[in-house]
Amino acid sequence: MSAVEINKDTYLKWFESMLLMRKFEEKTGQLYGQQKIRGFCHLYIGQEAVVAGAISAMQQGDSMITTYRDHAHALALGVSADSIMAEMYGKATGVSKGKGGSMHMFSKAHHFYGGHAIVGGQIPLGAGIAFAEKYKGTDNVNICYMGDGAVRQGALNEAFNMAMLWKLPVVFVCENNFYAMGTSVERTTNMTDIYKIGLGFDMPCAPVDGMDPVAVHNAMDEAIQRARAGEGPTFLEMRTYRYRGHSMSDPAKYRTKDELEEYKAKDPIETVREVILKEKYADQAWIEEIENKVKEIVDQSVKFAEESPWPDASELYTDVYVQQDYPYVKD
Repeated sequence: MSAVEINKDTYLKWFESMLLMRKFEEKTGQLYGQQKIRGFCHLYIGQEAVVAGAISAMQQGDSMITTYRDHAHALALGVSADSIMAEMYGKATGVSKGKGGSMHMFSKAHHFYGGHAIVGGQIPLGAGIAFAEKYKGTDNVNICYMGDGAVRQGALNEAFNMAMLWKLPVVFVCENNFYAMGTSVERTTNMTDIYKIGLGFDMPCAPVDGMDPVAVHNAMDEAIQRARAGEGPTFLEMRTYRYRGHSMSDPAKYRTKDELEEYKAKDPIETVREVILKEKYADQAWIEEIENKVKEIVDQSVKFAEESPWPDASELYTDVYVQQDYPYVKD
């Protein structure tokens, strides 16, 4: 039995959320081309259902940690488009005060713990966050994302082992977009069913259609329920696809146009739009209203970033260390 049922409101929220992710990323790509945004930048266009379907299965207090392809995760958790765009501009009003940029943004207030550029480095951190929740006696669950390239890292094996041993409340999610930078999964392993890695740890695991928010929601709902009940982690392989290159500097010549069009034919935003209209959850006027609303949010975020101040040089020395009390230390 699903703990979080899918209904009309779910579809309406999915549409608005995924459209915001898509349009924000499209604008980000434009701004990068204009050199308004510098450094490395990885867009999430095409993968929106993986986050939207997870958010609808989560509860307040649950957290996310992910890779450097992180803008959409922050948006979905409620971090404002203004503060995310300002962060990518390197401005003082950014969610990480302009110090994180595209790949390292972070918001404790929204339970969003990065944004990590070390491939696979966030996997043991996700297990650590889950350990902290269990230690404190909460029922919060961590959702720990990784790419298909990161599953080859040794840290995954150590984290999976400890997560199962201690029954940690974490859902490990591989966003398998089939290319680790420009290298296909088939060229890196003889076992292309990535979810089967969980079998070696007796960890519940499954493949999921990552282009379908319904499939994502149902798989995440089951895994989150299991974690919240103290039954430990799950490993889900979300089979999805990025429409753009690995990063803004990647022309993606390693794949065919036919392959790209095959995935665009099942675009998650268009799929949800069709259901909304077919089931009469809303009409075309509502669709257009949301499109205009999203455009305004994105345009405002650019204006906010453009008009925001640069960080003062003194900021180089802040937030390096933090004074921490430990109210949960047990004798």
